[in-house]
Amino acid sequence: MRAARIGLGLTTVLALGSGCVTTGAAPVVVTDLGAPARLDEVTVQRFEYPTHDTPDPEQNWADLYLPAGEQRIDSIPLAVLIHGGAWQDQIGADAFDPLARKLASRGMAVYNIEYRRVGSGGGWPTTFHDVANALDHVAEVDKKFPQITTDDELVVGHSAGAQLAVWGGTRHLLEDDEVGSKPAFRPTRVVSIAGPLDMVYAATHGDDRIVTAMGGTPAGVPERYAKVDPIQNIDADTPVVAMHGARDVTVSPENSQRYVDAVVQAGGKAKMILFNDEDHVSLVSGDSRAYPRVLEIIRHVSAADLHETTA
Repeated sequence: MRAARIGLGLTTVLALGSGCVTTGAAPVVVTDLGAPARLDEVTVQRFEYPTHDTPDPEQNWADLYLPAGEQRIDSIPLAVLIHGGAWQDQIGADAFDPLARKLASRGMAVYNIEYRRVGSGGGWPTTFHDVANALDHVAEVDKKFPQITTDDELVVGHSAGAQLAVWGGTRHLLEDDEVGSKPAFRPTRVVSIAGPLDMVYAATHGDDRIVTAMGGTPAGVPERYAKVDPIQNIDADTPVVAMHGARDVTVSPENSQRYVDAVVQAGGKAKMILFNDEDHVSLVSGDSRAYPRVLEIIRHVSAADLHETTA
């Protein structure tokens, strides 16, 4: 379905049959269904998503990036981005603006999520509720911008965002009373960049940031880890590509390798891509020699048939 809908290239003509588009100022309403709207450049629309409690407008939002070109209903593949930063508030979604624009320039729609983190009202379980709520709001975004596709989409996360991304792709497995259960929107393919995909391993090997975010150690609050730890919530039907820098001393590459091995052992599809000369941050830096390949891997995972995403 994915290859037939998108094709192998993401530079095909893209168009919208109804709804509205934005140029960053006022939306342009499309009234003539016979003359689809066209965007002359990448544009950004901000959405504030609802939360389980009182939302924070400064943090509970997501930006939708639309590519230039014609805009037709169900024609533009969507990639969800979840930034990292150790689940703490020093780094925000703006850090992913360059990546979002690069992907949009390649013909993709991008939904870049902001969420509350440790130090700004987040942590367990608020951060996880926020990410789940932001993902579920994609169903509402699609109503306003029906040119995006939402049936078989990609989520990309870096660092802590990679853990959230993999968890976001497996929320359909959660019990009804668990954080993030019963998703209204679920990505079906995942790209993890430098992710702590074995949270217990990471937390017991010196990563105190996980302990802070989870509100306790794996021994102290094992039920929390069991709900959101990617390696404890494997879905064999959700393919994952895990990229990691060999020089990463913030999140050990062992995290990605352990997760990929566990997925394969469970009969699923996962692939580890190790970049020998890269560290934790350089993989998502435009200054890195690896950056063009990272972009191409994301594009490939989005465009490929589901069973070929890890090829």
